[in-house]
Amino acid sequence: MATAAMQPPVDVKLMNGTASVLFVAFGVLLAAALGGWVLRHPVFSLGGISVLGDTAHTSPAQLRANVAPQLRGSFFTLDLAAARRAFEAVPWVRQAVVRREFPNRLKVVLEEHKAVALWGDEGRMVNSHGEVFEANAGDVEGDDLPTLQGPDEASAPQVLAMWQALGPLFEPLDLAVATLALTGRGSWQATLDTGAVLELGRGEPVEVQARAQRFARTLTQAASRYGRRPEAVVSADLRYADGYALRMRGVGTVDPATAAAKR
Repeated sequence: MATAAMQPPVDVKLMNGTASVLFVAFGVLLAAALGGWVLRHPVFSLGGISVLGDTAHTSPAQLRANVAPQLRGSFFTLDLAAARRAFEAVPWVRQAVVRREFPNRLKVVLEEHKAVALWGDEGRMVNSHGEVFEANAGDVEGDDLPTLQGPDEASAPQVLAMWQALGPLFEPLDLAVATLALTGRGSWQATLDTGAVLELGRGEPVEVQARAQRFARTLTQAASRYGRRPEAVVSADLRYADGYALRMRGVGTVDPATAAAKR
């Protein structure tokens, strides 16, 4: 005759459950203690930073002064997003990518602004992406930068694109667009490197560029009628449908017969 399986008493079940809970709790506490020990261990304190990429205008001294005080925590606890923002707050730094390098270093890849123009008269500059940024313009090497201006910073990409489109039109004449301004009413005005002021008027970019192209294509012929070269232009108004008004150095606007009659 089979005997029924003996069931453990309730107090034994309770003891087994309690032991399991205590064992799990002990494991959690042990893991937490081990994790805390790891986080506090000196070997995981930040021991150095490798900086790669564009560093033409960014010196180690600048990084130490501007970034180092903001890097808080160890290799594991450092906030990478906050570190990236700290690097990108340094003048000339457009973008930074920050990564951990086990066991205690950071690897940073910098992209600097590529200055292509000055923005307005406040010492700011425009980079190759059409973004306005602040840095020391005296750090720019090479030729003088053109000056661009618009109603606000949001118009910088539009003004930069227009300047880039106009430049090749005047290169055959050995002229360059030194300044380009867009007014709040949408009117364009350019100044050449000779000081000549060009009123380009309003309209879609293709319309403004078409007027400038017509002017550049015919300027040499128009100037030669008065024995002048294109660099003799003082000002030009391109806002006419079928031509442009032109002022040149040494060329009067009064008819000679009228001037003689007045004498």
